[in-house]
Amino acid sequence: MFSLSELVSLEQHENRSKLLKPWWEVFMDYTVVLMLMTSVLASTVQLSRDKVVCAHEILPWSSRFFPYIALLLSLMLVASGSFWLHFPHTSACIEHFLAILAKCCESPWTSQALTHTARQENLQDKPKVPQKSLHGHLRVESNPFRPFLKQSDSPTPPSPCPSSHSIDSTVTVRLTSSSAHFPTHSPPCPKQGISLDKSDGEEARALFERVKRFRSHCESSDVIYKVYLAQTIFKLLMVTLILSYIGPLLNAFSFTHICHPEVQPLVAYTTFQCIHVLSSLLHKLLLTYLTLLGLYGLLNFYTLSWILYNSLREYPFDLLKETKSQRDMPELRNDLAFLLHMLDQYDPLLVQHLSVFLCPDSESDLLDTHLEGHWGKDKLRDLTTSDHRGHTCLQLVALPQLPPALFTLSHLQVLKLELITDARFTVQVSDMTSLRELHLYQCTAIVEPSALRVLQERLEVLSIIFAHSSEIPSWVVSLRSLHELHLSGRLGRSWPLRSLRNLLHLRALVIHGMLQQLPGVLHEVAGSLVRLEVSNEDAKLLGVSSLKQMVDLTELQLRGCQLERLPSSLQALTKLQALDIHNNRLRTLGELSRLAHLNCLSCLRLSNNHIGALPACIGELKGLVVLDLCNNQLLNIPLPLFSLCNLQKLLLAGNLLERLPAEVKALQQLTELDISRNRLQRLPSELFTNCMKLCLLNVSHNSLRSLPVGISSLNHLCKFDLRDNSLCELPAELGRCSGLRGGGLLVEYCIFLSLPPRARDFLSNSCCLGSNESDLDDFPHFSPSQWRFSSAMESQI
Repeated sequence: MFSLSELVSLEQHENRSKLLKPWWEVFMDYTVVLMLMTSVLASTVQLSRDKVVCAHEILPWSSRFFPYIALLLSLMLVASGSFWLHFPHTSACIEHFLAILAKCCESPWTSQALTHTARQENLQDKPKVPQKSLHGHLRVESNPFRPFLKQSDSPTPPSPCPSSHSIDSTVTVRLTSSSAHFPTHSPPCPKQGISLDKSDGEEARALFERVKRFRSHCESSDVIYKVYLAQTIFKLLMVTLILSYIGPLLNAFSFTHICHPEVQPLVAYTTFQCIHVLSSLLHKLLLTYLTLLGLYGLLNFYTLSWILYNSLREYPFDLLKETKSQRDMPELRNDLAFLLHMLDQYDPLLVQHLSVFLCPDSESDLLDTHLEGHWGKDKLRDLTTSDHRGHTCLQLVALPQLPPALFTLSHLQVLKLELITDARFTVQVSDMTSLRELHLYQCTAIVEPSALRVLQERLEVLSIIFAHSSEIPSWVVSLRSLHELHLSGRLGRSWPLRSLRNLLHLRALVIHGMLQQLPGVLHEVAGSLVRLEVSNEDAKLLGVSSLKQMVDLTELQLRGCQLERLPSSLQALTKLQALDIHNNRLRTLGELSRLAHLNCLSCLRLSNNHIGALPACIGELKGLVVLDLCNNQLLNIPLPLFSLCNLQKLLLAGNLLERLPAEVKALQQLTELDISRNRLQRLPSELFTNCMKLCLLNVSHNSLRSLPVGISSLNHLCKFDLRDNSLCELPAELGRCSGLRGGGLLVEYCIFLSLPPRARDFLSNSCCLGSNESDLDDFPHFSPSQWRFSSAMESQI
């Protein structure tokens, strides 16, 4: 049993399949139906006369059985007529193609694209089809899929749709009621008048993806073409075979014969001439069948010649390119090209409907329309924030391309683009007069020549995060005004640093990747560098000796390079002010004495190494202001270190220190001291009586049992971390440290209760208490709006 819905779907499929039948297929269908009717009529007549004995026995077999043979052959021709539409390996692809074609004809974006195409042709002052005529083709009555598609309550108003882009064009043309003067080159497509609902836009974008997947699948084989060719050859061979064996038998067809019945005693005659009662009818039916068969053979011969003469496995869209409406149409191949040729024989307008979703510029225009509607200037302005330097900053994540309204933000200084599929910078970037910093995170940036000239003059900071060096844009090396360049990813040998030679104003180069060797020509590439950062992700870095030629460096960072000792080339960097060699494999600092003549060195960071002892020559670095030795294996602090009278920041967290020498009193300029995560049991009282400028003091995660007297003399102390120690009580003089009020004291709540009530009231305002909140000071605080923005960005990613 068949349900009614199955019968309806079958009828719809049969009606849709008619779109792939050219005129000769329709004629052949009618011809074979007439042949079938003729053979059925002849068989019926012949069957009615088979009861006559003489007619059955005397008539030749060609006259008796030809109607039945003709009926069988007609049934075979009927079965082979639409075999290519029902063959298992082709029917699914054809049904999918017809379903996509129906969606393309129904989509509002199609009518907008075709309407805009007609307007563009009129703007070029060429003889084109009037818009009214084109609109007449786009009406509901002309849509062959309309009986099978959902009826729309209200027709979609025609509006212009971009169909092609001129990359080098810098003029924007708008349609107005009055006449306008247009440039001689191809103008960009106007966006005025385009309105597409969000649901229609999502459906159109989904249809673009569906067409892409179908195209990639259909162009990979030519099964449909081969099946149709084999079907045509088979039908032609059948017709040839039928005519070849019927031709010699034409003279044998006779319905008048001599018979000798044994009825002489009754009628006195021995010989009779027998004539078929319907011989005239059978003779006419025979001639009609042979005529139809010959016509059927001629149509098949025409079909075969059409297949062999034309390149049906290629469809170049010549007609659309000649009219200049869609010049960027791709050349289709194999089965998809063959289906379009068959569809073109039925109605070329259907191919034009489908071409809207095959045109790359049409998809780009759809994205422009979507971005203009949902990422307008007001929304982008609301997303603009200020960074720590006070610069206006905007970050865009996971968009198909840049919103056109972005180029209207003249006040924007920092632009961050992440996971943008097609980040294309046009000449409109010249309107972003304040843009100085650009970040590209895993996105492809295409810069037009006119836009490149603008970036060459204005861009000062560029940061690129990539997966492979081939993703670095080639236009980077032409930014002559660039001051800072940040590269994060795998830099292979395919992108040599020598290409940066043209960046004459480059002052800072930051590389986060896995360099095998520091190029020896780095000083030639960027001889004016004052800052160099290399983070090698724990991969061994060779060629560090080439640093001695970069004499203008003031800041050097070598992180994760598996260095086992300080490079000897550092002694040549006489202008060096900051040296950061953390996260390496340093065990000894014997080469530290070579840095004694670096009078400008003020910051030395050696954290996250394996240093077990500091040499006495550490005291020779008189200009040090910051010394970072965190996360090493230091057992004690050498006394010469306390001769660094200019030292303001001393970081010794994460070592094996058991005591802090009283000589720390010599560091009277000290403002920050971090000796957390050690083994200290007491603090020297001299720390509180002499280091009067101390602001930050972290002694958490030690074994302190008590605090010395004199802590109230630290008038500048604003943060004091005492968590995870062995303290039993706190000195009451903490209540006189005004800088600790408002959360500056970090200690467990049970120990905080040991303070007098008055001191507790003084310090309890927003004081961070409790051992369960040990990391509270390191946890970032976000407002509800910031949390929502971060969550929205994560959902888009």
